[in-house]
Amino acid sequence: MAKCKCKRTPKSVLKLTDLEQSRSAVLNSLTSPSSQRTYDHAIREFIEWYCSEPRLAFNKTVVTRYRISLEQRHYASTTINLRLAAVRRLAYEAADCGLLSADLAAGIRRVKGAKRLGIPVGNWLTAEQGKRLLSTAYRVRVSLRGKRDYATMAILLGCGLRRAELTALRVEDIQQREEHWSLPILSARADTSEPFRSRIG
Repeated sequence: MAKCKCKRTPKSVLKLTDLEQSRSAVLNSLTSPSSQRTYDHAIREFIEWYCSEPRLAFNKTVVTRYRISLEQRHYASTTINLRLAAVRRLAYEAADCGLLSADLAAGIRRVKGAKRLGIPVGNWLTAEQGKRLLSTAYRVRVSLRGKRDYATMAILLGCGLRRAELTALRVEDIQQREEHWSLPILSARADTSEPFRSRIG
């Protein structure tokens, strides 16, 4: 995607047009429709909060205040951290477009997320349970459907893919490197700018 190349004087207070331009840059940098929807919603909520108080500087202090406001609304820590990830990405793109100084963007990226308390809810498989599940599928892989189910579970368990990522997987995405089958590069996930890497076997 095209990046903002024009030279501008960085600002500390961003107007709505600046924020909207940076939001578009964030969405254009994401390849997953799911990530685009999630980030779009999170950034729109931040922009609404940011513009509700006139002349706020877009800096570390303000983003910390935003995190506190999310905590006061009793959002789960995972939700808060996802919203903050979107705001950090917004700051990065604003700096990349010359709208925000690099120092302010760096400060925003250092805003700490919400602490995760307790344990994740849900029925999470242990490594041993995952092996048992896979071995069960292995024993019934005599039919074509059984082979398909075994391959599906093996990739989901072994590579940690989301269902959407698995269904979008193409044969050419799977490569053999150093005598191992691997998925060298998948689309960047919403909470990181690094590509997901995993080994199949």
